[in-house]
Amino acid sequence: MYPNGSDVSLVLTLHSLELTEMSMYPAFIIGLTTYLFILLCNLTIVVTICLSRNLHKPMYLLLLNMPINDAMGATNLFSQLLYSIWSQDTSISYPACLLQGFIVHLYGGASYVILTAMAFDRYIAICSPLRYGAIMNTNNLVKIITGMWLSHFTVIIVLFSLFLNYKICQTHMTDLICYNPSIMKLMCEDTRVNNIYGLFTLVLYHVLALSVVAFTYIHILITCVTNKQSDAKNKALQTCGTHLVVFLFLEFNTLFPLVAHRSESVPAYIRRLFSITVFVFPPLVNPLVYGFKTQEIRQKILTCFKSKINSI
Repeated sequence: MYPNGSDVSLVLTLHSLELTEMSMYPAFIIGLTTYLFILLCNLTIVVTICLSRNLHKPMYLLLLNMPINDAMGATNLFSQLLYSIWSQDTSISYPACLLQGFIVHLYGGASYVILTAMAFDRYIAICSPLRYGAIMNTNNLVKIITGMWLSHFTVIIVLFSLFLNYKICQTHMTDLICYNPSIMKLMCEDTRVNNIYGLFTLVLYHVLALSVVAFTYIHILITCVTNKQSDAKNKALQTCGTHLVVFLFLEFNTLFPLVAHRSESVPAYIRRLFSITVFVFPPLVNPLVYGFKTQEIRQKILTCFKSKINSI
């Protein structure tokens, strides 16, 4: 038995990628290239929205949270993963493991919270356009963004504060990264409270997001069908289609890891692989989808790119 979670000197060992010496350097280069490309794509969206005044609207300011969150999630994974590959050292202190796990869940839950807020914004914009300016004014927008981050932050803080008084029985982790289920496996004592609270938050986030998205998109679809203005209908469908693609991709990308980690019949290496796909594919796909499918953002990026070429 090891000291409780308040001991900052406790060192854990993450599961190794088990790379050979020949494959270590290619794996590092592929990982670093992927990470840099993710940062480039997400920072392009962030800079485009921040520097373009005509994009300073509720829809894009809510969207701004997505690339920031994706960059945070990718950095949380790749910083530890690339270090482990390069140094062949998989050790991590217990406080650092808790911090990594906290950011893992902060990133995962925030994706649903942001997409839920964006669905509400599109619902008001399309179904109640005359009231949109009054409802989504600056004060309410600040309250929505601040409220969604603070409430989500509090939920995750409570989840990880439950670990502080537990005794630890082992220091070898069965996963490549730290997160709630993998940390619970280290504990000597009954972690039923953590498990119930974790499952409750998981179900709450999924049910809330699915309910809001289903409600808003059913009403948006009805409004688009009954709207006689084809231009308004096409623009609404294009905007909502982009959001729906990102949401469904997140759902499927989250569903498989959840099923894999709850099923003992799934091989361990498959569970480890799924545990990192959540931090690779959404941060990689989301900015590409929003960059190519959202007309205003695409035009701004292309205009900036052309002006840079012409200035050379």
